[in-house]
Amino acid sequence: MKKLAQYTPFILPGLVLLFLIGLFARGLFLDPSKVESPLIGKPAPAFSLPELKQPDKRLDQGLFQGQVTLLNVWGAWCVACHEEHPVLVELAARKLLPIYGLDYHDDPQAALAMLEKDGDPYTAVLFDASGDVAIDWGVYGAPESFLVDKHGMIRDKYIGPITPEIIETRLVPMLKQLQAEP
Repeated sequence: MKKLAQYTPFILPGLVLLFLIGLFARGLFLDPSKVESPLIGKPAPAFSLPELKQPDKRLDQGLFQGQVTLLNVWGAWCVACHEEHPVLVELAARKLLPIYGLDYHDDPQAALAMLEKDGDPYTAVLFDASGDVAIDWGVYGAPESFLVDKHGMIRDKYIGPITPEIIETRLVPMLKQLQAEP
């Protein structure tokens, strides 16, 4: 009994340590691309940003009205965005939906050079130098993409590079569903 009392001060910290280890271990096996966004089912956040290729032209959330749209958050500095880019170029060639880019925390010359070198899948690119609009959209990092319905509501979010598999198994079925809605 005396020995048990000797270890009593360590029992609670030991249990807390085991709980934290279990929590961290569980987190290692979660898929970060499946993090739910609190913005799903809500209107696209308001913004007014310059267009990358025409800095004097400003675009706002009105561009989502009347059509199902994909907003892709990217940057020329982002390695995963370079990986994703050919997939977006192929998606744009299929003309399934307009793809708008949100280039954030980037050097505009580097972004333009990437589009010129690797192809431009975007209908237009919003330039978010400060990253404030990306924060409003709940962006963790790039690339992330949002499927916005024709009423300007965010309906899905993709974290990480969009792959051909994501396009066929997730994006296209959701796109067809949203296009069929009134």
